[in-house]
Amino acid sequence: MNTVPHSAPSNSYNGHGHSHENTVPKGALVMACGVVLVTLALTSATQLGWISPSPSASEVRSAQAATALSTRILQFADGAGGTVVVTDASSGATVHVYDGEGSGFIRGVLRGMGRERQKRAIPMLAPYELNHWSDGSLSLTDTATNRIVELGAFGPTNRATFQALLK
Repeated sequence: MNTVPHSAPSNSYNGHGHSHENTVPKGALVMACGVVLVTLALTSATQLGWISPSPSASEVRSAQAATALSTRILQFADGAGGTVVVTDASSGATVHVYDGEGSGFIRGVLRGMGRERQKRAIPMLAPYELNHWSDGSLSLTDTATNRIVELGAFGPTNRATFQALLK
């Protein structure tokens, strides 16, 4: 019996009927690398001071001489059953009690600001300053760390949650 050695065709597809070759076009890879390089260059230029970063909202307010239309000094504390108790720091009066479901955005903002307080060992009951500015913006300032959160950046529904605390 004479056997002929079996040889695979020169353009074998591993028996699957299709190729598993990487087919990403070279131009797409070059463009992706270019985007990464430009991003790194711009970031480095900003960090090195060659490009000025855009001003913060508080810097814009200062430049425009915006004034506070309404201000309230508030304290936030955890209450019974997962509530958030908001108190006027000047009078001690309860401004609002948010139940567990209605306090998500407030909890999120305070959690972010609370991390800074924990790093600096600042009491969590230190007051916050809520301001409605003449330019229409709304900000919450941590009076202990001077960190400012621009509340308009989170959309109208979340902004309204804090806006209601000024009434």
